Amino acid sequence: MSPKMSKANQSQGLLLFRLNHTQQFALGTLKIRELVPYTPLTKIPHSHIAIMGAATIRGMTIPVIDMAAGIGFKPVTDLERQDCYIIITDCQRMVIGFLVRAIDKIIECNWRNIEAPSNNLGKNAFLTGVTRFDDKLVQLLDVELLLSKIFPDDPITNRAILTDVQREKLKPLRILLVDDSKVARKQLSDALDSINIAYQVTSDGHEALQMMLQAAKERAPIDLLVSDIEMPGLDGYELAFEVKNNPDIANAYIILHTSLSSEISVSQAKQVGANEALTKFDAKELIEAMLRGANTKHIV
Repeated sequence: MSPKMSKANQSQGLLLFRLNHTQQFALGTLKIRELVPYTPLTKIPHSHIAIMGAATIRGMTIPVIDMAAGIGFKPVTDLERQDCYIIITDCQRMVIGFLVRAIDKIIECNWRNIEAPSNNLGKNAFLTGVTRFDDKLVQLLDVELLLSKIFPDDPITNRAILTDVQREKLKPLRILLVDDSKVARKQLSDALDSINIAYQVTSDGHEALQMMLQAAKERAPIDLLVSDIEMPGLDGYELAFEVKNNPDIANAYIILHTSLSSEISVSQAKQVGANEALTKFDAKELIEAMLRGANTKHIV
């Protein structure tokens, strides 16, 4: 295979912000549409306690979440609101605003330097990674987990219905799922568990690559790779690029998925060699993509 220039090398920034006076948090800039000063909100009846209301921004009505309250910190008071900012995000097919106490800056970041959070933090820790900037700890927030608490999934989106013929097409395949978000891993796992399809799963791109190389060495190569795009360490773009440029594992059918509702993400996924790119999460769409993979000549 001729060498290609990886789109994965394009840097993604981190937006640094504060939910209290002592800790610094971050979001990847690909998730962010814009930053706006606090604007008056309209109450949304019967909404989650962390939803402060709705803002009208550029003609669009957007729910605004008190991010501090959402992850269990002290809620923003009425007096504090005027000094706050709203981070407008495009995530999981929803445009959402997150109210934060302060915006610090946007920095360039090598995502390989972001480390996984400690396992001791527990299952409700809203972090996908940690890094340092100016010798200070920066915590990368798990937006998927936060949104799953505030907008519980419709159970229908987590289930797919297969015919017996379709199930038999998927059953022989060796499937690997990769995602740094606990919520996303559970969604992916539940989708396959519900149709009784076996798979392997990991939270780390580097580990996924090693698992694929080991599987190929054992003459049982991975047939379908389903990976998140935004991950610390080795992200989905880089993982796809590495897979397609290694002849031992290049026959894997690669499905990248992302919480970013962006045509740019889909376009870049194709450029690094992915067969498909999905905005997560819809079990039916995922299974349909897997079936397309099963029907290709890549699967043996």
